[in-house]
Amino acid sequence: MLHIVLVEPEIPQNTGNIARTCAATGCVLHLVEPLGFAIDDKRMKRAGLDYWHLLDVRMYKNLDEFFARNPGGRYFYATTKAPHAYHEAAYRDGDYLLFGKETKGLPESLLVAHPERCVRIPMREGARSLNLSNSVAVIVFEALRQTGFENLRLAGPFPQE
Repeated sequence: MLHIVLVEPEIPQNTGNIARTCAATGCVLHLVEPLGFAIDDKRMKRAGLDYWHLLDVRMYKNLDEFFARNPGGRYFYATTKAPHAYHEAAYRDGDYLLFGKETKGLPESLLVAHPERCVRIPMREGARSLNLSNSVAVIVFEALRQTGFENLRLAGPFPQE
């Protein structure tokens, strides 16, 4: 199981979409406050649709509390400033993938302290970043691919003639 950590997310629809991704993949969703919306925001709930019963959500007052409650984790920091592409990292079951707020990203102090664990999604020159929920999906599915898509259904019920 992977852990998706959103640090101070601001847009409820992004968090709802990420919650749906977590529910569909079995990832745990960690939300670090302050949030830019109420946790029961109807826009967030709508984006997550009817998957809320499949979701494990954990809340934290701040990053200090998050790290205190999750000691010894292997953390990867998603940032447009990273020296490494996301697919170059070797992910393992139980890893934590941290994503920052939509307007500012993760605190630079985290990035500077852990450059070897900072990953980015390659983009063309002049493009600033992808939408947060898209970024989470890209990196989560690479980590899941590397770990063998454990506990996920790999084939659907293909129609028979």
